Amino acid sequence: MNAALIWEWIIKSVIVLLVMTAGFAYVTWYERKVLARMQARIGPNRAGWAGLLQPIADAVKLIFKEELVPDKADKVIFILAPVITVIPALIITAVVPWGPTVHLFGRDIALSVANINLGALYILTVTSISVYGITLAGWSSNNKYATLGGLRATAQMISYELALGMAMLGPILLAGSMSLTDIVNAQQHLWYIVLQPVGALIYMVATIAEINRAPFDMPEAEQELTAGYHVEYSGMKFALFFMAEYIKMIAISMIGASLFLGGFQGPFLSTFPWLGPIYLFIKVVVLLFGLIWIRATFPRIRYDRLMSFGWKILFPLSVVNLMVTAVVVRLVGG
Repeated sequence: MNAALIWEWIIKSVIVLLVMTAGFAYVTWYERKVLARMQARIGPNRAGWAGLLQPIADAVKLIFKEELVPDKADKVIFILAPVITVIPALIITAVVPWGPTVHLFGRDIALSVANINLGALYILTVTSISVYGITLAGWSSNNKYATLGGLRATAQMISYELALGMAMLGPILLAGSMSLTDIVNAQQHLWYIVLQPVGALIYMVATIAEINRAPFDMPEAEQELTAGYHVEYSGMKFALFFMAEYIKMIAISMIGASLFLGGFQGPFLSTFPWLGPIYLFIKVVVLLFGLIWIRATFPRIRYDRLMSFGWKILFPLSVVNLMVTAVVVRLVGG
């Protein structure tokens, strides 16, 4: 295999990992600032200008916190569970393109780690793995509250994955490809959110449930389960769960922008290809603002209503949306 190609993959992988880990830190800052603004508070403003060093202060604090392992916990699984949770969050964006193919160092370089023709299937496969980390964390803690949180996570994430997969099939049918690069390129003149508004709405609701964000944060539910599946975790192991949630926020925003908002597409892209990552960044920031806004607005719903909503409303609606899309694509495509 070409050595230059291997180095290209390594460099792009390192860039993705660094962007996602640094992004996680500053999404926490962004969320705290937006929530403070919505609630007429100040928010972080002591560590650095406008509190920009607050994530670093939080990281240092977590590093020096004592690591506790319950005496009767399954210690191996207890330690591995946070790692199993965070790895899918880091690798899920490998198939998301950040920009068009550019000509650098005498060769064409695609601005994505991997442009595979089954990119959407890869995303669904990786998201299904993340449930194991949460479930094992709850079970291995040997704590009833944690176990209940893990069980809730299993039922919730599996249920909403069905609607999520159906929502992603709409753009796949319209583009005629499962490659996210092909889907983004197909939106050069018209974003799919115009053709798939219901699919985009289902995608956002299902992904919020997938990452256990409010108002679907049943596996944590501090008022009921005293923090749920990660109640026994502290120090860096707790930080990994925290990290996984915020990295998943970035990931679902990148994937949603690619599926429904044209990804890196935007004005003057053909003349200035470097604008592609900037366009994607702006769309991700807007979607992250939406996730934070939802957290600040809606209260947590009851668990039985969460499951009823997923099975009786969201899933049937996603099936109808897919059927209508398939019929229209067939009729228009001849």
